[in-house]
Amino acid sequence: MKKLGFALIGTSALALAACGAGNEDQVNNVELNQPSADLLNEQANEAALDAANAADAANATAADVNASTDVESPSDEQEQNVSGM
Repeated sequence: MKKLGFALIGTSALALAACGAGNEDQVNNVELNQPSADLLNEQANEAALDAANAADAANATAADVNASTDVESPSDEQEQNVSGM
């Protein structure tokens, strides 16, 4: 049983070693497909600017809603009136 295990482990080690040796074409293709650092920085800046604009728009909408609702604060008498509870 031990001999069979060693044989399987040895065979699989040899097979894995044969698969990845000296395949420079794949390495070069991976390097070519990577975006440049400048492109990534530009996209990050655009995303940050879009998020800031969206936050400003949301804050402006919230301010408009708050300004349009003319709700008065209750008087002290109304706040103290808990008889309905």
